[in-house]
Amino acid sequence: MVTSNSPTVLKRWIAFELRKLREANGLTRQQAAARLGKAPSQIGHIETMRNLPSAADLEVLLTWYGHPGRVEFFRELLKQAKKGRDWWSDFLDTAPEWFSLFLGLESSAVQIDSYDANVIPGILQTPDYAEAIVRGGEPTLDDASVKRRVELRLARQEILDRRQESPQVWSVLDEAALRRCVGTGQTMRTQLKRLLELAARPGVDIQVLPKESGPHPGMDGTFTILSFPAELVADPGVVYLQTLIAGVYYEEPSEIMKYRDSLARLRVQALSPEQSREMIFEVSEEL
Repeated sequence: MVTSNSPTVLKRWIAFELRKLREANGLTRQQAAARLGKAPSQIGHIETMRNLPSAADLEVLLTWYGHPGRVEFFRELLKQAKKGRDWWSDFLDTAPEWFSLFLGLESSAVQIDSYDANVIPGILQTPDYAEAIVRGGEPTLDDASVKRRVELRLARQEILDRRQESPQVWSVLDEAALRRCVGTGQTMRTQLKRLLELAARPGVDIQVLPKESGPHPGMDGTFTILSFPAELVADPGVVYLQTLIAGVYYEEPSEIMKYRDSLARLRVQALSPEQSREMIFEVSEEL
């Protein structure tokens, strides 16, 4: 059974699998809709996560797609998706709607790989560093809103402290992210110390891409690759990019492979984890 109990993630998995099975059979949305006696837009809404299918429609589609043996599995997914509660529900006043999917995917991932060009990634940030980032990004926010955003960011980090099923984290940081002064000197020293503490954990790898590395595959900007449990066969994962106004999700295998290849090359160009820890320590000593 899928390990996540997030309704958002379960809805995404149901949508992904149904679309994948339909396409594997060479069928169009129009054909699937005709089979159910519904409008094509309703199939589109299911496959893009806007709506969940009914249990009856789920059985018809899975049987037609040649997988009647998976009906019970998907019924259980459907049941969990309808009754569950996302952990960030208490932060709905803080997180934009487009960020909710990422929160669910991040908390359900078994592997989180990222390249960050300018700042330390959210799940590795200290409270003071996170506050400085929030205030710098949106100077007009009031103190209460800033506090809520920092609380959300820190709540995301709880996945790193799970006793079981904590994700493997592999972060490639541009040297600029270490040297960019965010907040006070003490804020930066504490943040870099936090990176060293995390890098000492067996499930966390941190590499620094030094400025001497020259042109590299990450020059188009920051990205995160999320990989998920093996219960859903052939789920390629998700690539997430964040802009000022929206989150961008890539789910096609060919798209994800390009980012995986880029990250692999970044790891080769970056310092080793041991050398990276040395650089992080040296930068902290310079502050």
